[in-house]
Amino acid sequence: MSLQKKQKRKKTDTSFWDKRRGKIFSSRGGWVIGEAVHNCGYSMMDDLIGKVSFMQLLMLNVTGRLPERRLADVTEAVFNCMSWPDARIWCNQIGSLAGTARASSVAGVCAGIIANDSHMYGAGCLPQATNFIVDALHQKKQGWSTEKIVAAQAKRPGSKPVIVGYARPMVTGDERIVALKRVIADLGFTAGEHLALAYEIHDVFMTKYNESMNIAAFIAAFYSDQGLSTKEIYRLFSTIVMSGIHACYAEAADQPAGAFFPLRCSDIDYQGVKARNVPKHKQSNGN
Repeated sequence: MSLQKKQKRKKTDTSFWDKRRGKIFSSRGGWVIGEAVHNCGYSMMDDLIGKVSFMQLLMLNVTGRLPERRLADVTEAVFNCMSWPDARIWCNQIGSLAGTARASSVAGVCAGIIANDSHMYGAGCLPQATNFIVDALHQKKQGWSTEKIVAAQAKRPGSKPVIVGYARPMVTGDERIVALKRVIADLGFTAGEHLALAYEIHDVFMTKYNESMNIAAFIAAFYSDQGLSTKEIYRLFSTIVMSGIHACYAEAADQPAGAFFPLRCSDIDYQGVKARNVPKHKQSNGN
């Protein structure tokens, strides 16, 4: 390679970062000392505090848009649907273990939230569920049948399709969707294009595989109809399991240390290498 070409390759446009060097840029706002706390064009203390709900503020912080109260109320209902105080649930169990081990509540709850960033459950599966229903609606508008959309998700012809948002361990059906359907109806929402298609896919899955839509597919479809993008939906619900973790942490922390799910050594079915004699250590003569 010639010296001229090497010099050209070394020249990188760093103007974007140079403008931000030593500075913090924000399109959301910030605290102007002695003036106000600004947030997306609103004064936090004058325009928002006492006038909007926490979920409205959360959605404003995530999207930069202040939603109507009824949409924020649906969001609160979704969070409540994921607030089960059951220590058998993965993320909640971490909260319980943190409480019984006397970790701080901040550490315990945050650790449990991290565990919900999974491709199998919790907030972590929402990007896949959202991308699927958005793509599926495009296919539907191009003339694909719902059956074809579902079949296209099979890894090989004739195998059962795998779609995030359309299965649930141990049971068929999702009581959280029943509750959320009631909430959105009471608040005057009707099923938009994404949610209507999600219901159609549910019918195909139930008929062919006895598998139903779960709350991830419902969230992805409903909020896509409300104009939220994939990344906004994921960010909005990143802490969706926190209340259940709080409950399990508090219960375990209020009991004697180690009271949550204690085990004896004899409870463990060890199947590793058998016990063996270890040679005694011979003292060195210093050489």
